[in-house]
Amino acid sequence: MKSKFDENSPMQVGGQAVIEGVMMRAPGRVATAVRRPDGTIALRSEEFRSLADRYRFLKAPVLRGAVGLIEMLVLGIKTLNESAEVSLQNEGATEDSSSRRTGEEVSPQRKRKDSLILGLTVAGSLVAGAAIFFVTPLLVTTALFSVEQDPIRFNLVAGIIRLVLLLGYLAGISMMKDVRRLFEYHGAEHKSVFAFESGGDLDVATAAAQTRFHPRCGTSFLLLVMLVAIVLFGVLDAILIAWLGKLTLALRLATHLPLIPLVGGVSYECIRIAARKSKTRFGRLVVAPGLWLQHITTKEPDELQLEVALVALRAALGVDAPSCAVVEEEQAAVS
Repeated sequence: MKSKFDENSPMQVGGQAVIEGVMMRAPGRVATAVRRPDGTIALRSEEFRSLADRYRFLKAPVLRGAVGLIEMLVLGIKTLNESAEVSLQNEGATEDSSSRRTGEEVSPQRKRKDSLILGLTVAGSLVAGAAIFFVTPLLVTTALFSVEQDPIRFNLVAGIIRLVLLLGYLAGISMMKDVRRLFEYHGAEHKSVFAFESGGDLDVATAAAQTRFHPRCGTSFLLLVMLVAIVLFGVLDAILIAWLGKLTLALRLATHLPLIPLVGGVSYECIRIAARKSKTRFGRLVVAPGLWLQHITTKEPDELQLEVALVALRAALGVDAPSCAVVEEEQAAVS
């Protein structure tokens, strides 16, 4: 193996469930494995250098979390789109999908179009997320509760509304058959990462014995974002009220929304600390709500799903794909 788990750097390996597969990210490389309808596994392995690796100033605390959040959103949406294409490949596959499988060069016009679509999708996702989970709680709290000038109570109520929206959204989509399948691959991703972190063999038997509840899951991060938002926005509102004497909805929107990346950055630092202190009371306390929520966002995977996750993990770590899998490796691209 080119890489072994370092307890002093616990966030070196991570992943994401995609359509009928898993994306894994390790230092310097991203790999995505997707199960095709014919049972074979399509593997795409790419070199990857994060912005923080390219520009050292982006490694500063808080800033690295904010930048990494946007970076992973872009990578996640891109990978989801690609996995959807692969999982639906059949005899009637599109010309573009066929050219990717055979290694043919995609035209510059197509690349520009794909980049534009990806950019618009990312922008749309950011706007939609901000509108649902940040703007809506402010509107509802202002309209239904007379706490506008009480920074603590206002942001506590808004935070509870934000949490209810998140839980309702996750509970609702978890009832969908396709989403449940995605959550099973999410469980496979967690079990595979645990197999790596335990120092065991990267095979199905070892992964199957692991728990699907991982303390550094993005689910834990989302809950931390909501808790951090209550504290930071409460402090901000208190300062504004002390300075201006009164706080309006328009001013709240104008000051809260630009600070969402700061909330993400602070939340990232909290989960980094919790990861390093995962065996302490503080670490367990920080990640506990996220572990509870993973009862919704992860499901038990089967052996075939674990096999896919392990193919992606081994490729990301620079290990040859397991012989038990039938793998067709797609052309590698340098990010």
